Amino acid sequence: MNKNSHKQDKLSLDEIVTAGLCMGCGLCRSIAGSERVEIAMTPEGRERPIALSPLDEKTLEAIDATCPGIRVPSAEPESIPEGAETDILWGPATQMAIGYATDPEIRHRGSSGGVLTALATYLLESKEVDFILHVAASKERPIVSEPRLSFDAVSVLEASGSRYGPGAPLANFMEVLDFNRPFAVVGKPCDITAMRNLERRDPRVKKLMRYCLSLICGGMSDLSKILSALDQFGIRESELRSFRYRGYGNPGLTRMETKDDKTFALTYNDLWADEANWGTQPRCKICPDAVGEVADIVAADCWPGASPTGEDEGFNAIVVRTKRGQELFEKAMADGVLTTIREITFRDLDRFQPHKVRQKKAAWARFAGMRAAGLPVPNTEGLRLEELAREQGWKKLLAQARGARDRVKTGRLGEPSATREPSKNDESYGFY
Repeated sequence: MNKNSHKQDKLSLDEIVTAGLCMGCGLCRSIAGSERVEIAMTPEGRERPIALSPLDEKTLEAIDATCPGIRVPSAEPESIPEGAETDILWGPATQMAIGYATDPEIRHRGSSGGVLTALATYLLESKEVDFILHVAASKERPIVSEPRLSFDAVSVLEASGSRYGPGAPLANFMEVLDFNRPFAVVGKPCDITAMRNLERRDPRVKKLMRYCLSLICGGMSDLSKILSALDQFGIRESELRSFRYRGYGNPGLTRMETKDDKTFALTYNDLWADEANWGTQPRCKICPDAVGEVADIVAADCWPGASPTGEDEGFNAIVVRTKRGQELFEKAMADGVLTTIREITFRDLDRFQPHKVRQKKAAWARFAGMRAAGLPVPNTEGLRLEELAREQGWKKLLAQARGARDRVKTGRLGEPSATREPSKNDESYGFY
């Protein structure tokens, strides 16, 4: 543990939730078992764990050691190739470029340039892995995401496109390990962190989880964000057949299709123009690693200033972080799976993702404010948050700390105890 965190007793599931540290990945359910923990959709539009019976000390210790809401370490040094550069803000990288999926259909249908979809497909078709663990829209409730295991390219492509709303991709992760088959993961940075945390405790993870592909994450929205988009067109959720945030172009339209074959759409800027109405979940607002430091390869939007000026063919910023990531990237390039147009630098990432720059620079001070208000904060060993803070003026740090403290006191950081959303059935978390 380092100066970016503080020693704290084991937290219960309810304490993790009420402190605003849960992002609903579902790993705690998988560790404890579905008979002891369920993941429920809350009235706030968030998927959160509820303990169905008291959890023993061993189970609580396992959850606390792996929960990505409270434990966010940097990458293991032995995973980083020689010659890789570690930027104080962006973390390790051995190679960075602007590129896209060479396959025109994948490039068109996937978010941005389709790089993650192309790599996942390549891993299956080259027999490097048996399946991909990722998320897809629920067929029963398409505004909610659920875990998917894809064993072929058709299934991967069907699930392509960003999913900004709630989902619990790791709710069955221990069952995935029980298959004893090699797999790759496409997930948010916090999902990858959860699995890396478990990797330190369960040797099956290191053996079977061959590749971790991630993205630079804008945060997970409450369900209220999606429902507000439906409200603009007078659509009831029960009328919805499909909901797609983007893709089919870059960034592509947010498309809502109803069961009576009507289609409604919003542009990316229409949906996300007002930052105050993003509906970002509390833990995402203080995320110390939205840039995927522990993934093998990260893909990201690469619009200067973080906002598209129109539609284009689709491009990704690609950040290769680990030895495994470097090997995969080189093979994919050699086999024509990816096309790159130019190399980039960390400072290019600053221009493409200014929200992430501000967020990571503010993390240390925000955690100080949370501690002052009595909330636990994540253990962020190795993420260089204090070093980043030293680069800020003390007035800015003090304002960030006071702001976080005040948000805790007014309930804007932190959450109510998790209760079931009364009007909907919860997801079963089975795999397609």
